[in-house]
Amino acid sequence: MPSRPCDPAREALARQGYLFVDPRSTAAVKPCLWARRALGGGEACYKQQFYGIESHRCVQMTPTLRCNQRCLFCWRSFEHEPVEEVELSPEALFRALPRLQKQALAGYKVQVPPERFEEAAHPRQAAISLAGEPTLYSHLPRLIGLMAGDGMTTFLVTNGTRPWVVARCRPFQTYVSLDAPDGETYRRVCRPADPGSWDLVQESLALLGSRRSAIRVTLVAGLNDHDPAGYGAMVAESAPTFVEVKGYMHLGYSRKRLTAAHMPPHERVRGFAEQVARHAGFRVADENAASRVVLLERGA
Repeated sequence: MPSRPCDPAREALARQGYLFVDPRSTAAVKPCLWARRALGGGEACYKQQFYGIESHRCVQMTPTLRCNQRCLFCWRSFEHEPVEEVELSPEALFRALPRLQKQALAGYKVQVPPERFEEAAHPRQAAISLAGEPTLYSHLPRLIGLMAGDGMTTFLVTNGTRPWVVARCRPFQTYVSLDAPDGETYRRVCRPADPGSWDLVQESLALLGSRRSAIRVTLVAGLNDHDPAGYGAMVAESAPTFVEVKGYMHLGYSRKRLTAAHMPPHERVRGFAEQVARHAGFRVADENAASRVVLLERGA
């Protein structure tokens, strides 16, 4: 469906490659750089390296672009947000995924073997992580259930501010962002709409030990790269399956808020991750220097 010309934010996102399911909704699909590279036979996402997820068969999507945080390191615009008039049904979103993924990757059809393009056009993994906070979508548990029922694996990435929704969702892997070692840093870096959200994040973290899960730490130099013992204590208490410590990348609209100096080099990310692991009783399991990410898992 065509975008509405009266919504400049939606038009700007469309130019960036966002494909909207419906012009009244902000549910969208956008293949990431790694999916495109992998489809053409190039490098794959670190998630393929860490978890065996085939990058060219992964659809990156969101059921809503609404968010209740204004994280300094986020690549999206806070000044120009698209209007969301309706929430689409989970069935409508689910049915649209293959169509939009195929549309987004159409330019590669003549460049890759037909069977590989068909694989990419029928994704078997959904990364619910494009932008926005997915737990603000009212029907998220049902949407994840539809994907699982079709044999898809799902990664749900949430900021953890709605633990009652996280508790009802059963994705293949639950990610909760932990971008501060304390409430003061959290409020300064993530700028939540509700000042009491730090306590809600802790409630979401408490859910992780009973499911396949990961804590995602986005490390921003000079802002939240301190107190590894504080991070480690929360990791130890929540007992996730994995921890990803990932360096901030100077991309998108975050360039209006931060500078390239806020990007920690991979050596700094690795060193900080090692300290967190030591305090949490975890160990370094893998790393990917291109994405500046280090994977931790529970120690033996």
